[in-house]
Amino acid sequence: MSTTVLYTPDVLGLTIRLAAYPWDEALPFKGEARSQSCGSTIALGLALDARHYVERIGIRSQACAIGQAAAAIFADAALGRSPDDLEKTAEAITLWLSGNGALPEWPGLETIAKARDYPARHGAVLLPWHAAIQALSSKHQQR
Repeated sequence: MSTTVLYTPDVLGLTIRLAAYPWDEALPFKGEARSQSCGSTIALGLALDARHYVERIGIRSQACAIGQAAAAIFADAALGRSPDDLEKTAEAITLWLSGNGALPEWPGLETIAKARDYPARHGAVLLPWHAAIQALSSKHQQR
């Protein structure tokens, strides 16, 4: 399979969206994820509002273009979502990547849908969701 089909102009264009979500050490919930298959990493910082919905996001990425695009797709639609929404979406993406489900409803995810055909990139697709789940799992410890 040719990676030229995977790295479309739309995918590459998403990578610059990360500039809208600068890393901020002051964000209270932080998590990191690493793709076992490609070595890409994402650090994610989150803040929740009084209702416990995502209010702010900061991202530090050392990821391939698919990981960076996934992080931008995640961040663009995660604001206003609950931790439960994020977990359910991660589960749905995992199912879809394994061939056992439909593309989850998450704005922009169709842009990287071709990554499903590249198992070495599955971990990169899931990076931001895994980092968010790790970050928010620590919220109970900080109360």
